[in-house]
Amino acid sequence: MTRQIVLMSLFAFLAVTTVAQNTNSSSTGPARSTSTNTNKSADLPKPKSSQRTATTPPAVKAPPVKPKVVPTPAPVGGTVMDAFDRLIDGIRKADVKLVSGVYWNSPSLVLFNNNGTVTRGWEQMRKNRQSSYPDIKDVKLVTRDLAVTMLGRDGAVVTCLWTQSQTYKDVPETATGRMTLVFKRAGKDWVAVHLHTSPDKQDPSRVLPSEESPATTTATPSPTPKP
Repeated sequence: MTRQIVLMSLFAFLAVTTVAQNTNSSSTGPARSTSTNTNKSADLPKPKSSQRTATTPPAVKAPPVKPKVVPTPAPVGGTVMDAFDRLIDGIRKADVKLVSGVYWNSPSLVLFNNNGTVTRGWEQMRKNRQSSYPDIKDVKLVTRDLAVTMLGRDGAVVTCLWTQSQTYKDVPETATGRMTLVFKRAGKDWVAVHLHTSPDKQDPSRVLPSEESPATTTATPSPTPKP
């Protein structure tokens, strides 16, 4: 009986020791988790995007802008030819006011007339026309070979040949000649500062012998040399 009691005590002691060992091993060992580690996705390499990163294109240098050249506007008063046409129209109409308005209103105005005289000053020019124009009728004035030479922006020379027919005190008369007019800009308009008219044919009484045209002669052929 005593032996059975000892054996039962031994078995109980062994059972308690086994339970204690199982309990310690479960509390001290590393615990395994059955759940999925969500941190693994952060450690994986990210897939490369199929779209390329947009790059900024290099700046294109614009060509240098050239300054615009703005032409100087023409004066509103008209051109040299406008003034010349007014003068011719005034002579055809024997209009003192129209003709005088084209000339430079200055004492320095000089006109070399077709009859060889000289008119100096605007006042004298106007008085000469006031005395002669009332007796002039039916004026026909034609210009040809007209040429204009600009002297910069403010000067010009006009040349031409002219033919004029009219009646002076009821007597018909006709003349031809050359004319040179010098214009300059005065404010917004052009004015004639000088006039020179002369005959377009030689007048022996007004030409030096050294300036006379040579007479036309028939050249005698040279004899042919004999061989």
